[in-house]
Amino acid sequence: MKIIKTIVDLREHLAAFKHPAFVPTMGNLHEGHLALVRQAKPLGDVVVVSIFVNRLQFLPHEDFDTYPRTWEADCEALRAAGCDVLFAPSERELYPEAQGFTVQPPTELANILEGHFRPGFFGGVCTVVMKLFACVQPRVALFGQKDYQQLMVINRMVRQFALPIEVIGGKTLRAADGLALSSRNNYLKPAERQEAVQLCQTLQSMAHALQAGATDIAALEDQAMGTLSARGWQPDYLVVRRRTDLQQPTENEIATLAQGQGLVVLAAARIGSTRLIDNLEV
Repeated sequence: MKIIKTIVDLREHLAAFKHPAFVPTMGNLHEGHLALVRQAKPLGDVVVVSIFVNRLQFLPHEDFDTYPRTWEADCEALRAAGCDVLFAPSERELYPEAQGFTVQPPTELANILEGHFRPGFFGGVCTVVMKLFACVQPRVALFGQKDYQQLMVINRMVRQFALPIEVIGGKTLRAADGLALSSRNNYLKPAERQEAVQLCQTLQSMAHALQAGATDIAALEDQAMGTLSARGWQPDYLVVRRRTDLQQPTENEIATLAQGQGLVVLAAARIGSTRLIDNLEV
C-alpha cells in the first residue's frame, strides 16, 4: 500500500491507472469501512482510500477536535483489506485557503432529517467529496448505506453535475446483536453499548408494523419516539419516508410502498453523550 499525502503526488501516481475505485473515509476505521474496500477491489484497476477528518461538516459544538484518530491501526487494517493507495492529506493540503466555493445541495433533501439537526452538514460533505473526487478522479466511489441520506445526496450531486462516476452503496454491517457498526460506537460506555441495540430493534418494530399493514405513520413514529425516550434516550427523529426522495409518504402510498419495497425507516438518537443513526429499508 502506497501512502500519499499531497494532491500532486496522488495525481502523478494515479496517471498510470484508468479506473480508480475510491472509498472516502474520516479514519477510525471499522469492519464496515473495510468491507467497502474489499467490495471496491474488483471494480477498478486501483483501490484508493482517503482518510481526512473534514472540519466543514462539523458544527461548532460537535466533536471535530476529539474525533478519534487511529492512524497506525487504520493503515494496518487497510493493508490487510487490499487497499492500494491511501490518500491522507493534511488540512492545509486539501484547504490551502479558506474554502469560499462550496457545494450546496437542494434544501428539500439537505435540510431535512440529519440536515435539520445538523445545519450545514451536507454542504460540508458535498464540498469535501467534490474536492476529493477532483483529486482522485475515480470511476467508482463507494459509500456505506448506514448514512442513507448522505448516500442519496452524493448520488444526486454526481448525477446533476454529470460526473463520470458510478456511486455504489455498501450494505450496513452490524454487530452480532444488530447494532450498526459506526466509529462513534467507540464512545459508548459498557452499559450504553448494551442498550444501543434498542435503536435497531425499534426500527425493526416500525418496519414490521408497516409490512403488517399499518398506515398511521404519525402514530407509528410517536410510539417509536416514546419507546426510546422511556428508556432514557434523547431521540431526534424516528421516521417513515419514501426511498426515492426521503419525503413522507401520503396515506394512499403507504400500503403500496410497504409491500413494494419503497419505504425506509430512519432514526437518530442520543444515548448518553453519543449520537447514533441507523436505517432499515422496508
